Amino acid sequence: MQAGSRDFAGVAVRTEKTEAPQVESFARFASDGQAGVDVSVVIPCLNEANSLGICVEKALGAFRASGLRGEVVVADNGSTDGSIEIAEKMGARVIRVAARGYGSALRAGIAAAHGAFIVMGDADDSYDFSDIPRFVEKWRQGNDVVMGNRFLGEIKPGAMPWHHKYVGNPALSSLLNLFFRAGIGDSHCGMRGFTRAVYDKMDLRSTGMEFASEFVIKAAQLGAKISEIPITLWPDKRGRPPHLRSFRDGWRHLRFMLLYAPNWLFILPGAAFMLLGLLMVFWLLPGPRTLTPRITLDVHTMIFGVIFTLLGAQILSIGSFAKVFSYAERFDHSGTVSLKRLLKSVSLESGLLIGGILFLAGFAGCAWVAWQWVASGFGPLAQVRQVLFWAMWLFLGLQIIFASFFLSMLGISRGTYIGDYELK
Repeated sequence: MQAGSRDFAGVAVRTEKTEAPQVESFARFASDGQAGVDVSVVIPCLNEANSLGICVEKALGAFRASGLRGEVVVADNGSTDGSIEIAEKMGARVIRVAARGYGSALRAGIAAAHGAFIVMGDADDSYDFSDIPRFVEKWRQGNDVVMGNRFLGEIKPGAMPWHHKYVGNPALSSLLNLFFRAGIGDSHCGMRGFTRAVYDKMDLRSTGMEFASEFVIKAAQLGAKISEIPITLWPDKRGRPPHLRSFRDGWRHLRFMLLYAPNWLFILPGAAFMLLGLLMVFWLLPGPRTLTPRITLDVHTMIFGVIFTLLGAQILSIGSFAKVFSYAERFDHSGTVSLKRLLKSVSLESGLLIGGILFLAGFAGCAWVAWQWVASGFGPLAQVRQVLFWAMWLFLGLQIIFASFFLSMLGISRGTYIGDYELK
C-alpha cells in the first residue's frame, strides 16, 4: 500500500491506495471523478446538530481505514442550529439548498458531488457510515446501484416504529416490486450507493420524501444492475421529532408509485370494467336470465353493463393519455414496449376511422329502432335492449373519436400518438 494525503474542504485526510481487483465500471473513476475523488458521501441535513458531526466523522474514518479518496458533502436545507458550522469544522463541504424538501436537498448535494460513486445517508446517525467500504466493494463487483437492506440486517429496538417495520415499508416495497419488478427487499432504505453515470440517466425530479421511490423505479426501468447488502438501523440521535410524517409521506410514496404505473392505475381496472360490462350486455341481449326461482336479471342489469362498458372505456382513455404523456416527457424508461409500439403505429386517422365506424353502427342501430317505434305509432317501446345495445356502440365511437384527438395533441408528433419517442 502507498500512503498519501489530500485536502478535502480544508482538512487533511490520509489516504491509501489498495491493490484490490477492479472491474471496468470501477476503473473508470479516474476519468469520471473530479479532484481525485473516488467516493462522495452525500448527507441531507436540516437541524441535525446533535448527530451530524458523528456521521461526518464516521464517513471520513471509513475513507482513512479503507484507503479510499473521498469527500463528504452536506446538503443543508436551511439549518439554524449550528449544523453548518459543525459540518465545516469536521471537514465536510456544505452545499446550501434553498428549495425545501428531502429530494431537493439530495439532488443538490449529488449534483455538487465529485465522486464517480456516491453514497447517500441520513444525518441522524441511524445509518452507520463505517459501512461505506461495503457499498464500494459491491460497486467494484460491477453493480450500478447498491441498496442497504435493514430487514436483511438488523433493526435495533426503538429504531423503527412498529407500523413502519411491519406494515408501511413491507407494503410499499411489495407494491413497488409488483408495479416495476425492481426485486428490492427494502426499497425505502435511506442508505444507498450508486454510480454517477446511472444517476444522471435517471433524471430524478422529486423534491420530497418520494425521492426514494422515484430512485428505485427509475433504476429498475433503466435495467441498472442492483444489489442489496444487509445493514443495521440504529435509534436516531437527532434529539427532536423526525421530519418524516408516517401517513402523509406514506401516501405520497403510494401516490407517486401509482402515477408512475398507469398500467395498474388505469389500464387494468379500465379493461376489467369494460370486459365485465360487455359480458353483461351480450349475456342479457337475447332476454332475461334466471339465476334462481327468486332472482332474474333483466334490462335493469343490462343498463349497468352498458355503464360499466362506457366507464371502462373512459378509464382506458385516461390511461392512454397518461402513457403517451409519460413517453413524451421521458418519464417511462421501462423495457415493456408493446403498448408503445401500438400507440406509435396507430395514427390519428386510424383512431378516427375506428371511432367513426362504431359511431355509425350505433347510430344506424338506434335509427332502425326509432323507425320501428315511429311505425308503431309511438306506442310502448319494446326494443329497450336494442336501444341500450346500439346506444352503447354510438357512445363508444364518440369516446374513441375525441380520445384520438386528445392523444394526438399529447403526442410530440402529429403523425402518431407518440411521435419520435425512442422504443427500446
